[in-house]
Amino acid sequence: MTLPLSGYRILDLTRLLPGPFCTWLLADFGADVIKVEDPQLGDYARWAPPLQGKLGAMFVTLNRNKRSITLNLKTEQGKEIFRRLVQQADVLVESFRPGVMDRLGLGYEQLRELNPRLVYCAITGYGQDGPFAQVAGHDINYISYAGMLGLQGDQDGPPTIPSVQVADVGGGALMAAVGILLALLVRERTGKGQMVDISMTDGVIAWLQASLPAFLATGQLPQRGMLNLTGEKACYTVYETADGRYLSVGALEPKFWEVFCRGIGRDDFVPRLNAPLAEQQAMKREIAAIIRSKPLSHWLAVFEGQDACVAPVLNLDEVIHHPQVQHRQMIIDVEHPLIGTIRQIGFPIKLSETGAQIRMPEPLLGEHTEEILKEIGYDEATIQKWKQENVI
Repeated sequence: MTLPLSGYRILDLTRLLPGPFCTWLLADFGADVIKVEDPQLGDYARWAPPLQGKLGAMFVTLNRNKRSITLNLKTEQGKEIFRRLVQQADVLVESFRPGVMDRLGLGYEQLRELNPRLVYCAITGYGQDGPFAQVAGHDINYISYAGMLGLQGDQDGPPTIPSVQVADVGGGALMAAVGILLALLVRERTGKGQMVDISMTDGVIAWLQASLPAFLATGQLPQRGMLNLTGEKACYTVYETADGRYLSVGALEPKFWEVFCRGIGRDDFVPRLNAPLAEQQAMKREIAAIIRSKPLSHWLAVFEGQDACVAPVLNLDEVIHHPQVQHRQMIIDVEHPLIGTIRQIGFPIKLSETGAQIRMPEPLLGEHTEEILKEIGYDEATIQKWKQENVI
């Protein structure tokens, strides 16, 4: 079976999470992703505990199906090798601050002269331009400036940091993957590549569809913990059970709310689905007391087979053993050549005819350097000379 991205070569200069997540998606569907790494440290995620074998567990999953070449891009020989790689590449992905690649002589305008078909994707916190283009940041900072963090948490508490990196993955990696694929589609028609400028902050702002358009329309600032989908309503929140577990309730529609109310023995709540705020708060207190009177297992039995939009709040051990997760093969056993059978996150995108595949494990640092250099025309003597000169 030919995978959708077979034949596409991607040069990946990124580290840690946003860029590697983007190229992970593309590599699983057949792209030849070449990690271009510093000869000394490489991708920092390689060494981040906990380790799986000798490498960080996150690195092992995010970098399967990829190859690794080490290049010292501060040397002229390293830059020349990189330029030759670019001439045979379809896509380049980097996540340096704006201007770093330009100062190396390897920016988009310089590389497009070598390869007009190149799709050049830059993933940064704030984008390639604007007053914050050079400002340092991490996920927590991007979601702060995007307004998302201020809306996270309870009404009377401080902003709550999400447990997943929304800006890195949702605002950065996913937007980058879509942008790259769009640029490749355009290239099929025009023969020309282009720059894909991904700001993780921009991406998070685009995620605010349930709150920002309402503010733009009304001018009324949303309050933390007081939105329809953040705890304002009794029908859409989380309740604690008698055994210290939690039950999530998402009974937004009347048909689901009716089933839920009958399940907890409060038919009188049915007509109050969209009651004013004060009534919502009162209902929440009463429902909380009811749910807290029984353990989680009781409520799961009550709502089993019922369309009430009720679910247990699972821990990760429960997630990986859940029948739906297992059926969808979102946790898969992988035979690793160095450490035996390991479990990894599976493929989130299911295609009926050309599904994703694991073709190789994560690469050792520089594992494919010689192989790749020979593919682009360098001989053994030259390669050995560059090793001695710390170019590769």
